[in-house]
Amino acid sequence: MGRSVLLIGNVMETKIPPQHQTEQPGIEAELDPQPKVIRYLYKGAGKLRGKVALITGGDSGIGRSVAVHFAREGADVAIVYTPREEVDAQETKRLVEAEGRQCLLLNGDLRNSVFCQQVVEDTVRRFGKLNILVNNAGVQYQNQDLEQISDDELQKTFETNIYAFFRVTRAAIPHLHEGDSIINTTSVTAYQGRADLLDYSSTKGAIMSFTRALSSNLAEKKIRVNGVAPGPIWTPLNPASVPAKEVAVFGKDVPMKRPGQPSEVGPAYVFLASDDASYITGEILHPNGGTIING
Repeated sequence: MGRSVLLIGNVMETKIPPQHQTEQPGIEAELDPQPKVIRYLYKGAGKLRGKVALITGGDSGIGRSVAVHFAREGADVAIVYTPREEVDAQETKRLVEAEGRQCLLLNGDLRNSVFCQQVVEDTVRRFGKLNILVNNAGVQYQNQDLEQISDDELQKTFETNIYAFFRVTRAAIPHLHEGDSIINTTSVTAYQGRADLLDYSSTKGAIMSFTRALSSNLAEKKIRVNGVAPGPIWTPLNPASVPAKEVAVFGKDVPMKRPGQPSEVGPAYVFLASDDASYITGEILHPNGGTIING
């Protein structure tokens, strides 16, 4: 497949050819073109020096970008992924280590409650502490009508996208202290809804409410809880869940007329995890290409 890019400011806008992956989760190594993980001009300022972060879905897409940004800011990271994503996880590990930080790989299924507990315990055992939790892993299945959503897909979507957030966070809270941070990945679909992603949109709305409620719950402990609601970002999730012809026009319906890159989202997580956001909790950031939403 051919590749074509246009330079817009310091953002490389990429023309995306039609493509489809037959299984979820999608594999970043198979994407054409490759997503941009971090801008080459991004300079770390030690904002997360000495911190330890646990990132679910950290092998690819937004999660990979967050891991590399955190590493450049001085944090060691643990990333959670599924066995199918091993090639992506190894590349993320390489990128984190290239920043001079450590990366712990945690392979398993977040639908399993025991595994959700285990990833936290393994992170603390390896690094001695946990300061930042990023709940990011998610799946989506496209269905045009509610009647087409099977119980199996419904259960997998909710167990991955919201149950795991509860379970991993529940395990993490005893290890978090004043100044530490939880960041949840929701979506623009939490605010707009999307007709062909009914169950996915529902879980993202639940994540938004979870974020707001948990921020109040943990305010007295001085643990901040915030979220990020990306719009159309070029990650493996899209070609693994929609037809190839839709991939080719992905992101064209937002005001900026293009999909975003993970490199344009990762800095939002750095901000929320750092002391720059010390007076911010219960809030959602919206890197979505200009779509106006309420909330």
